Amino acid sequence: MNEITFNKPYLTGKETAYICEAVRMMQLSGNGEFTKRCQSFFEKKYGFKKCLLTTSCTDALEMAAMLCNLQKGDEVIVPSYTFVSSALAFVREGAKIVFADSMSENPNIDANQIEALITPRTKVIVPVHYAGVACDMDAIMNIAEKHNLIVVEDAAQAIDSYYKGRLLGTIGHLSTFSFHETKNIISGEGGMLCINDERFTARAEIIWEKGTNRAKFFRGEIDKYNWVDTGSSFLPSEIIAAFLWAQIESMEKIQQKRKSLWEKYYELLSPLAEKQKIKLPQIPDYATNNGHLFYLVCNSLQERTMLINELKKHDILAVFHYQSLHKSDYYSASHDGRILLNSDRYTDCLVRLPMYYELQNSDIERICNVIAELYR
Repeated sequence: MNEITFNKPYLTGKETAYICEAVRMMQLSGNGEFTKRCQSFFEKKYGFKKCLLTTSCTDALEMAAMLCNLQKGDEVIVPSYTFVSSALAFVREGAKIVFADSMSENPNIDANQIEALITPRTKVIVPVHYAGVACDMDAIMNIAEKHNLIVVEDAAQAIDSYYKGRLLGTIGHLSTFSFHETKNIISGEGGMLCINDERFTARAEIIWEKGTNRAKFFRGEIDKYNWVDTGSSFLPSEIIAAFLWAQIESMEKIQQKRKSLWEKYYELLSPLAEKQKIKLPQIPDYATNNGHLFYLVCNSLQERTMLINELKKHDILAVFHYQSLHKSDYYSASHDGRILLNSDRYTDCLVRLPMYYELQNSDIERICNVIAELYR
């Protein structure tokens, strides 16, 4: 029986042709034709004020943290149930991370808890749209406006997903996306910083270009460029941008297929959820589903371990996800001691099932049959 892997990068067939085209253009170091195509696509289609491709979503988050102009000891509110980069980018700027719990309904940050965590040192809120499902952005933006805070949307998993008709990533002051090979559209590694508040635009371009005004020089706006601010080498090569452009051209087709696979999982596993054997993803009325990943929540760590092992016996690779950051080796000593029950529950009980473009309905039926048989 064929193995069903957890993830398989999808190639549209145009990636290598565009890479060869980039090579022929002889501008490989970045900010060339394909970079401009990708950035312009997102700006025109979705209305971002400015988009800047980066070598990873981590880099995009680090740029966002720099733009927040944090001072040592400033506080940033981040969900504990997220990838380390959501917090690390701000730690590198000297910030103290204040961890928030997830909702009981889904792993997103519990917006009802945020205001109680705000102190005079709070500067930033980082909502993470887990599985591409929107956080309660109206509540978060209202809190941010009330307390004069910056909102950085970690939309790593949220390409082409919406909140009340608004694209995720267009609501906060800044946002970041990932094009890692596990995401819906990919460039191997890769990311993007998006700017919705124009006060950050000029400085973002400088930070992106190693702290120089080099981009202005190449546009002919100045006669030489100089070191004017902090920054790093965040922009990707044209090879990465060329690969991404092929994916962007096929994004609609990719999204349609992934969402249909998600729906198939939900249909076949719903009988188990109705019997309360497992919990399935809950998508609030204000959110859409972009088919990024399909997860279920078991009733205990032991049960999850048993399920992952059973699937593995049938050559099906399923995996767990994040470990609560407030309990991490690196940051637990800096946590204030609050118990974050939902974050820990997802740490122990959430399992991700295989999800990729070339997965077939027959594969999903096989996976769900193994799960159903185990619980029977």
